[in-house]
Amino acid sequence: MDITGANEPDLVRLDRIAVHESVRLVQLAEEKDWDRDTPCAEWTLRQLVAHMAAQHHGFAAAARGAGSEPAHWREPEDMRDPLRTYRAAARAVLDAFAQPDAVEREFELAELGMVVPGRIALGFHLVDYVVHAWDVAAALGRTPELPADVLEAALGVAMLVPADPARRGPGFAFAPPLGVPPGAGPLDATLRLLGRDPDQWFLPNYQHTLPSA
Repeated sequence: MDITGANEPDLVRLDRIAVHESVRLVQLAEEKDWDRDTPCAEWTLRQLVAHMAAQHHGFAAAARGAGSEPAHWREPEDMRDPLRTYRAAARAVLDAFAQPDAVEREFELAELGMVVPGRIALGFHLVDYVVHAWDVAAALGRTPELPADVLEAALGVAMLVPADPARRGPGFAFAPPLGVPPGAGPLDATLRLLGRDPDQWFLPNYQHTLPSA
């Protein structure tokens, strides 16, 4: 998928599906779950959801032309009610992306230090929330429910992420890429290209990654 020529309304739709699925999965968390490990190194589920909420607010601000302001990208200070915080953030970004000319604007993404066309920014956001939906699902022992067109679009974006070791790893958005086995599905391939190892979470050793309830 070449996101530089992607159908713009379709990207908005696909991103909305991914965000709604992330909300559904966050809603499944119980109080005992917020301190569980996640595939995001050193982040508990509560910390992951705080990061996800911050990214939603940052992208929403970028869609409004205010993405250069660091305050919009900061994680919420009050995470006593992670679900409520996350729902509000998801609404904010979906409302911002739903504006008729959102994909035609320039998005300043302060965290990435770049300005990109709206359709490119939506591609970034889409793949991020397909992967983060999986992160939440993995932490809870669930499986994300995403349609094939969303997964194929996310894979198309993941394939464009530079694999340069100097830009992957601690301090960067993604870990170094892993090998993609023959016949891997689009979600599996996306996760591996972005440094996630699904085998660590869904094979028999999965239960050992979860703290005791």
